[in-house]
Amino acid sequence: MTAFSELTVLSLEQATTLPFLTQRLAREGMRVIRVEPPGRGDPNRYIGEATLDEADMCSYFFSNNCGKEAITLNLRAPEGQALLHDLITRLPVDIFATNNRPRTYAKLGIAYEKLRSVRPDLIWLGTTGFGPQSDEGAYDPVIQARAGWMELTGEPDGFPQVVGLPLVDLGASEHAYGAVMKALFQRASTGAGSRIDISLFHSALSWMANAVMLTELGEHITRRGNTHQFFGPVSVFPTKDERFVYLATGNDRQWKALTQLDGFKTLADTAYAQNAGRMADIHSLNERIAAITRQRTAAELISAMNAIGTPIAKVNTMAEVVQEPLLREGMTRSRDARSGVEVVLPPLAQTNAESAPTLTFPPRLGEHNETIFGEVLGLSAEQIAGLGAKGII
Repeated sequence: MTAFSELTVLSLEQATTLPFLTQRLAREGMRVIRVEPPGRGDPNRYIGEATLDEADMCSYFFSNNCGKEAITLNLRAPEGQALLHDLITRLPVDIFATNNRPRTYAKLGIAYEKLRSVRPDLIWLGTTGFGPQSDEGAYDPVIQARAGWMELTGEPDGFPQVVGLPLVDLGASEHAYGAVMKALFQRASTGAGSRIDISLFHSALSWMANAVMLTELGEHITRRGNTHQFFGPVSVFPTKDERFVYLATGNDRQWKALTQLDGFKTLADTAYAQNAGRMADIHSLNERIAAITRQRTAAELISAMNAIGTPIAKVNTMAEVVQEPLLREGMTRSRDARSGVEVVLPPLAQTNAESAPTLTFPPRLGEHNETIFGEVLGLSAEQIAGLGAKGII
């Protein structure tokens, strides 16, 4: 049991942003029911390896959908909308979420005003590309391009690059999580529900505060590869064992300590004593450092830098990341009773959280139709079968 165990989330979701949010809510103890259209459901079900040898249960779908239940509803049909509204009342639903485009809200019977009339204290969440006033479609890299992230990512003389993770999607989920918690607190205090609109574009822009401010002040902000625009040396360097380390010298004290290490003493130049001097000759300085790091293994460099308090890390492969002790000790596990396949999730950022829960395996398409429509709405097996035959569920 958690503080959120009595809360129910009904989510009309697909892709990444909203499933990532609701999966976190499930890990917090909320009951999360994902709503998908009958037939193929969420397109992400068909992405990745067919780990279970089931066409609609491919590997890419797993991580964001552990701990959830799944029903199907055709919300383009009035009968499907009526079932949705009945569920919101009878479950009852505390949070309704959707990442459908705004033009579909009224058509699908999910507009805030409509659902608020069904349950006045409902917390309604909509995630869109550019806000509810825009119906423009958007994917993570499209937002990265428009919000300037790609202009800041990549080598100075190369093409702009997308970030290696869908950070726009994930960042919007984090912003939505905070907004949901605020809405829950407000409802606990006043009894009032609320509407939350999360724009992926605005979410991405909110992380650009420094770049926007400096640009407004007339400074040229652009991509710099693995280096930093204001601090140095900060970059990736090669090692003797053909690996790479990321070395980040964040202040003059750390630099002085580095130049007192064996092998690095040749860098103890008064011109480099302060950050401004290092930045003025950063290209040449980085080449000199690379010549030194090539003579040492990654382990030797990490040991030396840790001893003087200069941040450094080996550039891990993903196979190495999943063996990190700090990852493995907090993993959340989800095992499929049918096949024995186990999904593991990394821990949440809160390091003093309670022990990681065991979550149910990601649901098959419509797996919980009989349970929810039968137990919650009191429909018979024959009625449920009839709705299926008509394409309503």
